[in-house]
Order: sequence, then C-alpha cells, then structure tokens
Amino acid sequence: MANSQYILPNDIGIAPLDCREAFQLLSKSEQLYAHYLSRASWYGGLIVLLQTSPESPAIYVLLTKLFRAQGPEELKKVAISLGLTEDEYQALLVYTAGIFANMGNYKSFGDTKFIPNLPKEKLKTLLWKSEAFRQHPEEMESLWKNCGELMYSLIPRQKQLGIGDKGTSTYFSENCTIEDAELAQKFLDSKTISAYNTRLFKNKARDGPFCFEVRLASAASNDSDLDTDLSEKLKCFEFSGARFEVTRGDYAPLMRKVVENLQKARAYTVNTHQDQMLEFYIKSFFSGSIEAHKEGSRHWIRDKGPIVESYIGFIESYRDPYGSRGEFEGFVAIVNKAMSAKFAHLVASAEELLQELPWPKAFEKDSFLKPDFTSLDVLTFAGSGIPAGINIPNYDDIRQTEGFKNVSLGNILAVAYSTQKEKLTFLLEEDKDLYIKWKSPSFEVQVGLHELLGHGSGKLFLQDEKGIFNFDKSVVTNPETGEQIQSWYKGSETWDSKFSTIASTYEECRAECVGLYLCLKKEVLKIFGHEGTEAEDVIYVNWLNMVRAGVLSLEFYTTETKQWRQAHMQARFVILRVLLEAGEGLVSVQHTVGEDGRPDALITLDRSKILSVGRPAIERFLRRLQVFKSTADVEGGRAMYEYYSAVLDDEPYRFLALRETVLLRKEARKMFVQANTHVTGKDDPPQLVEYEGSAAGLIHSFVDRFPEDAEEIEHHLLELQQSNAHFWGATALQCQG
Repeated sequence: MANSQYILPNDIGIAPLDCREAFQLLSKSEQLYAHYLSRASWYGGLIVLLQTSPESPAIYVLLTKLFRAQGPEELKKVAISLGLTEDEYQALLVYTAGIFANMGNYKSFGDTKFIPNLPKEKLKTLLWKSEAFRQHPEEMESLWKNCGELMYSLIPRQKQLGIGDKGTSTYFSENCTIEDAELAQKFLDSKTISAYNTRLFKNKARDGPFCFEVRLASAASNDSDLDTDLSEKLKCFEFSGARFEVTRGDYAPLMRKVVENLQKARAYTVNTHQDQMLEFYIKSFFSGSIEAHKEGSRHWIRDKGPIVESYIGFIESYRDPYGSRGEFEGFVAIVNKAMSAKFAHLVASAEELLQELPWPKAFEKDSFLKPDFTSLDVLTFAGSGIPAGINIPNYDDIRQTEGFKNVSLGNILAVAYSTQKEKLTFLLEEDKDLYIKWKSPSFEVQVGLHELLGHGSGKLFLQDEKGIFNFDKSVVTNPETGEQIQSWYKGSETWDSKFSTIASTYEECRAECVGLYLCLKKEVLKIFGHEGTEAEDVIYVNWLNMVRAGVLSLEFYTTETKQWRQAHMQARFVILRVLLEAGEGLVSVQHTVGEDGRPDALITLDRSKILSVGRPAIERFLRRLQVFKSTADVEGGRAMYEYYSAVLDDEPYRFLALRETVLLRKEARKMFVQANTHVTGKDDPPQLVEYEGSAAGLIHSFVDRFPEDAEEIEHHLLELQQSNAHFWGATALQCQG
C-alpha cells in the first residue's frame, strides 16, 4: 500500500497559514466583520462534504467525534497499546487531516479517492477502544457501519469523481448519465435557471417517464411563501419527454447557519456596498436565488479596496462532471498593501497589455472595466482546497459588462510553492538552483497575468432574447478563416452551459497561455521589480515551470476511463503538447534511469528559443482558443482541445510510460492549517487561535472550529446524508406528482 496513489504519505507537507500580524492590525470592528464572515464560510464549507461523496459526511463525523473525545497524543497511547505501529498511527492522523483539508475523501486537486494507510481491522479496534466509543457506543457503531466499508473501498467507480460508470458524484443521483446532465442543462436554460446551486436527482415515475428533481440549495423549504424570482419556477414541468420538478431546501440546516452569521457580519460593514452585498447574499442563501447572489456580487465588485475581503457561495464548477454546478466556498482575507501596489500597477497597464494579445480588437471586450486586484493574507478559506489566485465572479454576463475582481493569496504563495532541491524531479541539475530561486517570483507574475488578463480578457459574441447582437455580424470576421463569423451565444446560453465538460479546463488553459505570452513583455516584469538578467531568469523559470507542470499533470489522468481529473493540470498538459509540437528543439522530455535504478525522466527547455519558437506557438494556439470561445464554436473548440489532451504512448514521448514514472516519483500536495477566531464576550474583540503545522495541529483546528454547536451540525450532516442515501443505492424513489 505504501506506493499506492490512493493514500496520503506520512511525510506529506503540512504548513500553517500565518495571518497574525495582518489580523492584529485590524480594528475591533474589522475583526468582528472578519470573524462572522469566517463563521459563515466554515458552516457553508461543510456542504462540500455532501457535494463530494455519499460517505464523506459520516467519515467526517466519525473522526471529529474520535478526536474531540481524545486529543491526538492521548489517542496515540491507546493505539500503541493495541499494537498499532508509530507509522500506522501517523497514517491515521494524516488521513484525518486529509479529510478535513479536502472536505471529503477525494483529493481536491485531482479528484481521486484516498484511503487510510493502516489495516481496516486495526482502525476498527482503535475506534472500539477509544473514549469516543466509551461515551457513545451505539452512535460510533452506527457511524462505522455507515462508512467503514466505503472508507476503504477502491472498486473502479469509486476511485475517482465522475458521472455514470466514470466515477462517483453526489451532484447527481447514481443512476444519472452524462446524457441526463445534458438534458437537464437544456431544461434549465429554457427556464433561465442557473445550475450553480443545484443538484440533479433522477426518479422513475409510476407512469413510465423519468422524473428529474432539480434541487436548489437554500435555507428555505420548498413550500416557503417567498416572493422571489423563483416563485414561478418551483413546480413540475414537461420537457423533451421527461418530467422536471424544481425544488429547494438542499443543505437547509447548514444554509441557515450561513445566513445567521452573515446577518451578524452585517452589523460591522463599513459602506453601503458591503451592506447591500450581504443583504443579497442572505436573500440568495435563504431563497435559493442565484439572481440575488449575482446582485450581491455586483455590490462586491463595487466595494473597491476593502481591508477585509471576502466572497462566498457556490463558485467553482471544476468538480461537477458536467461543468455547470458550483462547489461551495467562502474565503475571508486581509489586504497586503505592499504586494497590492504591484498589482494596482499591473491593472493600470492592463488596457495597453490587452492590445498585445493575439486576436483582433473586435474579439476583445468593448471596454476594460478596471478591477480591484489585491494581494491578500488568508484568514479563512473554507471549501475543498485553497488556490493561489482567484478571478471572480464567474457569471459571464457580469464579467463581460460590469467587471470582476482579482485576488492573489500571498500567504498561500509563500508556503505552497517552496521546494527542496532533493525533491525536485525531472529537472537538469544545472536548472535546479535557478528554479528554486525564481519559482515563487515567477509564479507571482504568472498568477497576476493569469487572473487579470487571462480570465479578464476576451469577448463573447451574444444575441440576447430580444434578438439584439452585442457585435456587428456583418463586419466581424474570423481571423482564422477570413470569413464572417457563423456562430455565437444565443439567449440564456453561457460559456459554462455551452462548453460544459471542457469549459473549466479550456478557460484555465487560455489564462495560462496569456500568462506565458505576456510575461515576455519587459514592461510587465518591470512592474514586479524584475529587469535585465533577472527578468530573463524569471521568464525562463516561468516557462520551465509550465513545461514541468505539463509532465507532472500526467498524475491526474486516469488511463482506465481516459479522463482528466483536474482542470488546471489538463490545461498544462495541453500546453506541453503545443510546445512539443512546435519542434526545433524548444522542449524535450527524455526517458532515463535514475541513480536509484528506477525509471526517471529529464526535461529540457532551450531558453534561446523561447522567443523565436515558443512565442509564435503560444500565439497561434491562444488565438484559436479565443476565436472558438468568442464564437461559441463548441465543435471546433472541443476537437482542438481534445486533440491536445490525448495521452498517447507513441514515440518519442511515450506519455503513458511517462505517467508511470510521474506516479513513481510524485510528491503529495501540501495541506494548510488555518487559524480560528473566537468571540468570548459580547464586548470583547475576537481572539485569533493558531495551530502547529502538523497533522495533529490541523486536526486540532477542526475540533476547535465549532465550539458551540459541533454535535448539532454533525447531526444535521448525518440527517442530510441519510435523506439522500437512496439516490446512491440500488433503489430509486418513486416520483411524486
């Protein structure tokens, strides 16, 4: 089991996120604002357990009860007395930390399942001899019965997230297929219902046709008397030979906790936009209205330069196998003024830099809506994982005409991308010192360009419900063909709904290419303080890092299903393919044998050819990405993207063999330990409680996270899990209505 890709290694990196200085510089009112936003985020983050796998909520509850009754050191004594080795007990700590950090038993980055690296019977024995079992024997026994087998199961469908026979997903009932997801999307588009906060459940109706329940997340139940934009949509519809019923109330007990804490945070807002933002978020989370969340997002965009920055809701669609449903996340962070000044300079240069992108002016937005771009120190990031940068909101109509915000998470960058020389794989020895020196600075440049000018660029051609075009179709021509464009988005179609399963990875690829392309500009590097030879090194390491990431991405490809499991990594493999195809010795990947006698590989990037060979290759590819995206040409875009995504084993690259080498030498992704804030008295400022950077410290932080109502929310989680259990079992509920 030690070499399995389905376990987390005992020596996995675990780092604390330092935000003490930033938090202490806040006023008492700002600290309280941050505290209640954090509480809302943490309660909402528990929803991810229900979005990940059928067993994740029970595993979470089992482990929190275990470590709440006995701390890690006390439990260790019991474990050793029962015959567990030190390594086996450490494996339990790492597994538990992994459950908490990923909010479920599938990796947030890669979507593969992970299981405990100790025998099941030994874990069961420890549970039965624990203080938690002594206090609550029937409850612990029930929890083990609920999740013990699934915790360890690695049958093919449970190895990764996916839909149908491709994997596990709780965004859909077990009997849903990709065709069902497509039909549901067409139904949702026809009723102008967003999929972001929905799940889809397929029931067999008594009279023959299938009935699909589209369930919206909300604190309110389906029969609540609310006057919202959803009032006429919460009913049954006939559509394409199937019956659709739109309901709400998914995750209701947790959504109520989110709403309660947003209401408390509202007392500490500092301007009208913050107040209106929270008012509309509360309305959205109570009623299930995405339109209300969009309105809150508009106020969020207009709240320029807040000291405490936050965003919350059903945001990223990476883990929905169809690519339309958002995973819940909420973050609270504090501005880093020094780094934010660099990003402000980049924003000021954005309009000039957009003109450098390789597509005609007509393919760019009519006007660049200058966004906030801040560097933040994370106080709270609740969800399945923490990115290095964010460009939000993800609503196409807002991004195209009203704007967006960019966020770079400084204390994540500071610890996530530090690398030890001895752990650097696949690089030439002469590249390693340079790579270590410039990886973080070059990644800072790449993140800035990726978020601001990658996700922030490009126009979508649209004909709205009234037939009005946002472009002159008699004039605009396709730069690839020279002909007038033949396709565009119509009515309620969006980028996500149109490009569906490839939308996320395609967009990440486009943004990564923008970063590679524009980092070659001297004026960009000067903004970040790099000139001369130093700037040349930053360019080289940025491109080298992308090539290496393309090789490392093979870990996230499943050979059995021929599916990619991670949007960013698929994007980086596509870029590797493009650079390899450019030829002329720009990039090479050689299969070798390491000093340990095991298969290895070496990457070389000829830095003298980045401008002459690499730049034109990325320019051509980036232009095609944008043209397909702008014109809603799904067929052309999908064909090109799937061509470069194909993992072949042909000479000279032998990608499948290279994948085995990558798996052999992979390093696990780091986990982060986040602080808690606690309010002890009505008039007291919140206290920041920090924890050590270890598996035990990460566990301690979660055991402390819900001091007032841990058992109540665990009860809600289990209730919600059980209420949905039949959708992932052998029988389906009869459709009512």
